[in-house]
Formats: sequence, C-alpha cells, structure tokens
Amino acid sequence: MKKNLVIAIDGYSSCGKSTLAKALAKKLGFIYVDSGAMYRAVTLYFLRNNIDVADDAKVVDALQHIELNFHSRDYESHITLNGEEVSDEIRLMPVSENVSEVSAHKIVRHEMVKQQQRMGKSKNIVMDGRDIGTTVFPDAPVKFFMTADPKIRAERRFKELESKGNNEPTLEEVFENLAHRDYADTTRKESPLVRADDAVILDNTDLTQQEQLDFALERVNPFLVH
Repeated sequence: MKKNLVIAIDGYSSCGKSTLAKALAKKLGFIYVDSGAMYRAVTLYFLRNNIDVADDAKVVDALQHIELNFHSRDYESHITLNGEEVSDEIRLMPVSENVSEVSAHKIVRHEMVKQQQRMGKSKNIVMDGRDIGTTVFPDAPVKFFMTADPKIRAERRFKELESKGNNEPTLEEVFENLAHRDYADTTRKESPLVRADDAVILDNTDLTQQEQLDFALERVNPFLVH
C-alpha cells in the first residue's frame, strides 16, 4: 500500500461525512482528519476576539495567533485551539451560523489548505470536508461525494445537538441553518462545494452506517495491498 494513500470525502453538511470517515479510518488503520473542525475552530477564535472577516489585515493577524492541533481517542477526532480543547464548543449554533462566512474567506482557506496538504504528504489519511477532492487533494485516488435528503440531514443534526444537551435550536431552525450553509458552500468564490469529476456519489438517505461503510470499502479495497 502507498505510504500516503489519501481518501477524500466531500459533501453537504450533516450527511454523515465524519461518521463514514472515522469508520474507514478505524477499519483501515488510517489517520482521520476533520477539516471542517479546523474552520470551525478558526470561526470560534474570530467570534471570541471580535474579528471582522471583512477586514483582511485583522484576518491575517488573527491567523498568526491561531494554533490548531488534532489528537485522537478511539478514532474520535479532538481539536485544540491554542491548547484548549474545543471539540464540543465548535459544534454549537453560534459557530454553525458563522462558519460558512469564515470558511469562504480566501486568506483563511489558503492557510487551512496548506495545513491539510502537509498532513497528507507522508501518512495514510481519511479527510472529510467541502473541497478535499477538488482543491486540497485533487489527485487523491479515492474520492467520495456524500449527499442525503435535506429533511433527513436536518433531523440527524437536530438529534446530534439534543444528544449533547443542546435543546436551544428547533428542528426548523436547524433545517434553515443547513439550507443557508448549503447555499453559502456551493456559491462561494473560493473553493466552492462541487463534486469532483472522479468522485463516487454516496447518497445515504436510506443507508445504515454499516451499509455506507461497506459501500465505501468496496471502492477502497482495490487500492490496498493485502
């Protein structure tokens, strides 16, 4: 097997990208990299420090004061922002409502892409996001583009928030937030969410987690040397 086999997973919000990515990483013994968490952590820093994304000078300065690190426990990806564990806080609605605007910023994306590409130079990784197969790793041999019915995605996200004790947003608010993010992600000028020509579409509206893992493994296996 190649020393740096990259599996790229792109798709819409709350399509189960991280669920599949973590399951693949665990099954294959790869490293899981949650690129979306990186943008969320940057967004959290911007919110805490009142950084105006329209002010390029402040954005550049802020990025120089942001240090992101991943660590893994049981193939769950945890991220620290300047040494602080923020894995749960970055999933709350204030970050969700602002992450599309921050992640669309050209300077932010260029910095995050550079960091992501460094991660895939010498290790076997599974990375999920919005532009992994198109911008970050356009030559990745295995690419998936995930989608699902918008109502199902909203229900999944709502249940995820409930399970973490966050009962503040309603199901309708979650649905509207996902619709807004879809529009922002697909229409932004910098690395918009699009399916790579060679990406396999995975619609998991009616699939169980095991079924989507089996679907992915069937397509990954030809690239593995047993």
